[in-house]
Amino acid sequence: MTIIQPERPRRRAACRALALPLLAGLGASLLAPGAAFAAAAAAPMLERRVKAAFLYKFLGYADFPPQSFADGAAPLTIGVVGADDMAAELGRIASGRMVAGRTIAVRTLREQDLAQPLHLLFVAGLDAARAGRQLRASPALLTVTECEGGLQLGSVINFTIVDERVRFDVSLDAAEKNNVKLSSRLLTVANRVQKGAS
Repeated sequence: MTIIQPERPRRRAACRALALPLLAGLGASLLAPGAAFAAAAAAPMLERRVKAAFLYKFLGYADFPPQSFADGAAPLTIGVVGADDMAAELGRIASGRMVAGRTIAVRTLREQDLAQPLHLLFVAGLDAARAGRQLRASPALLTVTECEGGLQLGSVINFTIVDERVRFDVSLDAAEKNNVKLSSRLLTVANRVQKGAS
């Protein structure tokens, strides 16, 4: 497989616009008593909020096939499995907003709900076997995971933590297979872009 590393100067500038620091916003809590405990407790919640913001942003950098919509008024649908708190945060972010002239519908899913058509599916959790099973069960076009080896499981985007920041890797092959076109602007800020087999 070929791993494309975006040009460093352009990537750094673009990352500032899209990537969010994992520990941003914790400064005030670090000044309070029990700051270490507060920071440790807040970090997973902040990571979820950052990832939810990324999921919303991904919609604007993806071009979905016209046949994936019932009609011109059909919403962009996002499903979240394994993280009800993330679905709630994503619903809050997307509320009242539109992407490409469409409203956004966020659904909290259980494993038995995965067969429904979705534009974006987020599979939460670090269990690669479970993530692989859920990806195979879903016809979602843009799939996002957060487990090790997510791209090898067939995910289009996989979250990773690099230098305490939420970053993501992209599989162009998986996007192409699902008939989703990703903007070059998204690829510029990716941690890694994977294309082709070795």
